[in-house]
Amino acid sequence: MNSIEKLIKIFSEFPGIGPRQARRFVYYLLTRANGTLEDLSQNILELKNDVVMCADCRRFFQKNNNKTSLCKICSDQTRDSSVLMLVQRDVDLESVEKNGGYRGIYFVLGGSVPILEKEPEKRIRVKELKIFIERRINPPSQNASARLREIILGVNWNPDGENTADYVEKLLIPLVEKNKTKITHLGKGLSMGTELEYADQDTLRNALQNRS
Repeated sequence: MNSIEKLIKIFSEFPGIGPRQARRFVYYLLTRANGTLEDLSQNILELKNDVVMCADCRRFFQKNNNKTSLCKICSDQTRDSSVLMLVQRDVDLESVEKNGGYRGIYFVLGGSVPILEKEPEKRIRVKELKIFIERRINPPSQNASARLREIILGVNWNPDGENTADYVEKLLIPLVEKNKTKITHLGKGLSMGTELEYADQDTLRNALQNRS
């Protein structure tokens, strides 16, 4: 396999990108000025060195020479830590944040659980989620006001998203039922097939307000 074919294979593994489009990407890069490939390589290296995963919500964030293991959202003491939204991907979190109508905290599942998946625990961050939830159900006594009272399943309104929500809800019920923590779903203002990444701001706002 030559250099072109190797890069085509890599691009083909990107979400929503097929072999034909991946091939176009490679030949596009080859037609650019000499500095383009060097800039791209440098940016990828910087991405690896400058971006880390938040120890709490598991989102990726720019560390900006800070030694903290928490992202800006998880470090923000003004957020309502009694309300948690579970989202599938970082881009979903960003879409909700842009809306400005949600002031709780997040956890990024890292993917979805397809229908008929035999090993769902390998598709999303099950172990990390359980630890995250258990720590917030029983916080230190001085932080009793931060006790988790609601978990919002902010998944995409499509078959894989719905299956993910069903799986996660069954997983969480034994953990939260004694503490009477509510598990809610975004309002069905989101039409079938909608991904949070592409939902408009009004739709997202209505989905949050009408969760059940």
